[in-house]
Amino acid sequence: MKAYVFPGQGAQFSGMGKELYENSSLAKELFHQANTILGFDIQKIMFEGTDEELKQTNVTQPAIFLHSTILTACIGKSFHPDMVAGHSLGEFSALVANKTLSFEDGLKLVYKRAIAMQKACEIQASTMAAILGLEDELVEKICSEINGIVVPANYNCPGQLVISGSFPAVEEACLKLTEAGAKRALILQVGGAFHSPLMEPAREELAAAIEGSNFSNPICPVYQNVSAQAVSSPEEIKKNLILQLTAPVKWTQIMENMLKDGCSEVIEVGPGKVLQGLFKKVNRDIPTQSAEFI
Repeated sequence: MKAYVFPGQGAQFSGMGKELYENSSLAKELFHQANTILGFDIQKIMFEGTDEELKQTNVTQPAIFLHSTILTACIGKSFHPDMVAGHSLGEFSALVANKTLSFEDGLKLVYKRAIAMQKACEIQASTMAAILGLEDELVEKICSEINGIVVPANYNCPGQLVISGSFPAVEEACLKLTEAGAKRALILQVGGAFHSPLMEPAREELAAAIEGSNFSNPICPVYQNVSAQAVSSPEEIKKNLILQLTAPVKWTQIMENMLKDGCSEVIEVGPGKVLQGLFKKVNRDIPTQSAEFI
């Protein structure tokens, strides 16, 4: 069974999508459509932008979404997923890929999400940190004992968990986690505390847009970040997507469930190879590859 997976924020690079644009009339059409929807020339930033320009949340999120969904469209008739999943932002790409959302609605929601998250980041100084080499349960326990907002945010793979919250609480957690034996506790260069209670203003704003969008029956199940379970009900998908901004990304559990449910091949659609590497941490023998447009 083929699992198609879609990366999230952090996978961007200058030049992303340019080869697609130059070699596919469908890609050209979709990029031009995206420019109209967004109201600015995103393809120019994707193809020629500096790393700094690409790091801006309002650019990064639609750029990665466009790279993944346009590549999926260009794969065309050979795209036959048995299951899909996306890491954080990538869940929106997965939902376009499995026909739950239209390309246009998906892009509008992603841009709304990016703007809402940016605004939430400006309300309170906050950050995230990668914790390496500790059991998830110990990280959860230590975070729960900190006086302040700090929570597990991304369960990336066994021994790699990202925490998220206010600056002082994350710094204190990093100190205590290092004392508890973490190999590394590294503050990340991110705009704010994604997948934490500090994203509540963004969740409320995005919820209204999600409720107003059309969700169709998917062509295959999506393993959602919030539950790590295979979901096919449009109403349940919508509910989980609303919860996603303030809840942790259960990627470790998603990978384990996909493998348990018969996944025999992983294809990453979009920039980078991060998700393939994470699958190898769970099962080194699983075949992985990047999706290619031929």
